Amino acid sequence: MNIARVSDLVPQTRRCHEFPQAPLLSIGRCRAATVACAHIGSTFGGTVRKTVHRPYTLARRFPAPAMLCGRYRMRWLPSSDRTVPDCLRVLLVEDSAADAELLLHELNNAGYEVVATRVETAEAMLSALESASLDVVLSDYSLPRFSAPDALAVLRQTGRDLPFIIVSGTIGEEAAVASLKAGACDFLVKGQLARLIPAIERERREAELRRERTRAHQALEEQLRHVQKMEAIGQLAGGVAHDFNNMLTAILGYAELLTEQIGPDKSIGRDLDEIVRAAQRAAALTRQLLAFSRKQAIKPVALSLNAVVETLEPMLRRLISANVRIRTCLDPQTHAVLADETQLEQVLMNLVVNARDAMPDGGTLTIETANATLADLAHDPGAAPGEYAIVSVADTGSGMTREVQQRIFEPFYTTKERGRGTGLGLAAVYGIVTQLGGTIWVYSEPGHGTIFKMYLPRTTVAPVSATNRERVAPPVGTETILLVEDESGVRSFARIVLARHGYHVLDAESSEQALALLAGHDGALHLLLTDVMLPGIDGGQLARRLVRRWPDLRVLFMSGYLDPAVEQALPFGYELLEKPFTAHTLLSRVREALGLSPVSRAS
Repeated sequence: MNIARVSDLVPQTRRCHEFPQAPLLSIGRCRAATVACAHIGSTFGGTVRKTVHRPYTLARRFPAPAMLCGRYRMRWLPSSDRTVPDCLRVLLVEDSAADAELLLHELNNAGYEVVATRVETAEAMLSALESASLDVVLSDYSLPRFSAPDALAVLRQTGRDLPFIIVSGTIGEEAAVASLKAGACDFLVKGQLARLIPAIERERREAELRRERTRAHQALEEQLRHVQKMEAIGQLAGGVAHDFNNMLTAILGYAELLTEQIGPDKSIGRDLDEIVRAAQRAAALTRQLLAFSRKQAIKPVALSLNAVVETLEPMLRRLISANVRIRTCLDPQTHAVLADETQLEQVLMNLVVNARDAMPDGGTLTIETANATLADLAHDPGAAPGEYAIVSVADTGSGMTREVQQRIFEPFYTTKERGRGTGLGLAAVYGIVTQLGGTIWVYSEPGHGTIFKMYLPRTTVAPVSATNRERVAPPVGTETILLVEDESGVRSFARIVLARHGYHVLDAESSEQALALLAGHDGALHLLLTDVMLPGIDGGQLARRLVRRWPDLRVLFMSGYLDPAVEQALPFGYELLEKPFTAHTLLSRVREALGLSPVSRAS
């Protein structure tokens, strides 16, 4: 049979009562129509369904929503953009087997492969909900020992988010409204099932949207818990660092004093050197904890990233293995940044050590500097607008999976074997970069190496040269110093060092004791050397009180860590001596502080 075009067979277009949106073809009840329908189906790809008294399915493919050819109904079920799934898992709350068969018949007609479970009691429904994977619940309103409201309550009891549709021949308008208010999705009348398939599809789409929102909400909650966990660890790190640095100050200080008395060439002097080195390693670990928690005290200055890399490069070469080649590519036009040089060195050393461990069989480590603008930061939409300087560290090592990348900045997380890593290196890097107002980006693939890029905000201030940053001061003096420190070991060490080098020292363990001591002191007071965190009156408040009596007083604060709230309360332009410190560092910083302008700014 020759058929020129489908429009030749279409005398009129009607709407299907089951699919109002579907165009229908009415072409009579002849063999030609049957052949034409089969031809169209084989041409365009869809399913041809023949309806006599009871429809049955012919294995044909057809591309449009629906066609009706006399007793032949052809419904297009496109394979590429079809929204109806092949399998529909249904829980039927129905006591009538015939009514259940009617519903299944309607679902089969719609192209579903139905997997149905029928229940008639609350116990059976609860068991089915707990054991089966379901897509929809279809419930009669009234059963001999059960009802739709009871079934809805059972569904809510399990906490499962499933479409609940009532299909009943006895439900009245008031009962239907009450059921909808109780949580039913829709209600249909038996024998009038035109809306069944659209209702199921609508409710399944809405259920999927609710599940997506739930998953997104759970993801946000997980992020919040992660932030809270990081904040809690940060608070713990700050508290531990405060006490730990006090102890390390005493250990380092007294070991240094003993070494000076005994001499480093004696056997006991070498033992003392080991104590000093162990304490220094512990101090480095504490700095990493503080860097992660972003509580490390910093004195940012304008720096050249190129100068930092060039100065640190000889040390970095000693850190890596002989089979690892280090290469630098420094852009001479790289912007200056406002940062703490010690922190930047720590970032680079941590990343270099991490890269070295990723290349046990050797490889190439590349350090680069460059510039970037906000447009280059599409991967980090949270970055502040402006210009950035970039320092990147890349390796040709083993790389990381996406799962590992998602956790690399978590403190104490490490993929290294036991004893080879603390899990704080990258956490410290993240903390430092964030504290400096920058952002960090990571790209890695298993077997193809890793690259870390740090974006630091540009500063227009000219970089400070190393000679300008160094202050060489004589380690002795004759001035009067008030030393206030609640940790007895630190206070005793500082008093001994200062007194041995000519200073007159007044010491107290609290601000209240210091004020009582000064009440009977009529002489000069040149320097207040005080811990920031003191019980009762803190160091900042003490400085303000003393400046009123001695306007030319200089102030040098000490701290194992600075809480941001406490730091904001300190005098503008304060000088800070970080714990742990050595005798030489203490003397140098005291001499520097005495050479500064009077601390009238503390008032």
